[in-house]
Formats: sequence, C-alpha cells, structure tokens
Amino acid sequence: MRVGITGHRGLSTEVKERVRVLLADAVRGYDAAELVAVSCIADGPDAWFAEAVLSAGGRLEVVVPATEYRDNLPEWHHSTYDALISRASEVHETGMTASDSQAHMHGSEILVGLADELVAVWDGKPAWGHGGTADVVAYAERNGVPVRVMWPEGASR
Repeated sequence: MRVGITGHRGLSTEVKERVRVLLADAVRGYDAAELVAVSCIADGPDAWFAEAVLSAGGRLEVVVPATEYRDNLPEWHHSTYDALISRASEVHETGMTASDSQAHMHGSEILVGLADELVAVWDGKPAWGHGGTADVVAYAERNGVPVRVMWPEGASR
C-alpha cells in the first residue's frame, strides 16, 4: 500500500502534537510490511508521516519538487530532511529547478500518481496559495485517488 501525504506546515505546538498522534494512529492501521510512504518530506506532516512509517517498519519514497527545494525549507529542518532522504528506497524528481508553487504542485501531482491513497492533514479550507493542501486534495479526488482527511477536532491554523 503506497500512501501519499500532504498537509499544512507551520502548525502551533499544540496542533502539531495532536497531528503527530493522528498520523501515528493511522500508520498503525496499515500492514507495516506492505506500507510505503510517499512524501516530499517538508517540515510538518510530510516528515512526521515519513518518520512514523519508517519507525513502524515501512518504506519511504521521496518526491523532490525542485533542485532548490531543500534550500527553501527552514534551515532547522535540513538535518531531518537529509536523514529522511538518505533512508528513501526511491527518489522521484520533477526536473524543475526553482522551488516555487508550480514545482510544489507538480511534485504533489507526481506524489498522487504514485499513491494508492492520500492522507491529508487539512483543515478543509481553501489553499493559501497555488499548490497548497486543498489543491492537492482536489487533484487526488479528480484523479480517483482516495483521500483520508485528518484534522484535530476544534484545531485551527
């Protein structure tokens, strides 16, 4: 089972902890021997889901939206990004250079195309910019990929 992940970044500490619990619970619902996380491994849900899947004994495939992608993630996340990408069984690249919304959406489209299911850490609201979580959810739905939305009750961004 290949499960893609998309989700909001920059969550508060309280929401972050609640989301991490939701993701860990979700991972326990899969057969770890057959589970492959497909992630862009950005800070937030992308990395947390990847970590949970690897901890459970699953595998990780990484989608890199652009060659400049890592450099545009927060510097404090670089060590986590590097550790996760080093454990990836496969790395998929878009061929794009600039880490912009177009590259992020293209990376998400590749991610959805690789996934049997998409987990979305999404508050149900429209995207703040092109390529945001809502856009990825809509793309998955248009392409027949089941979406499993996870959002802590009463939480806000």
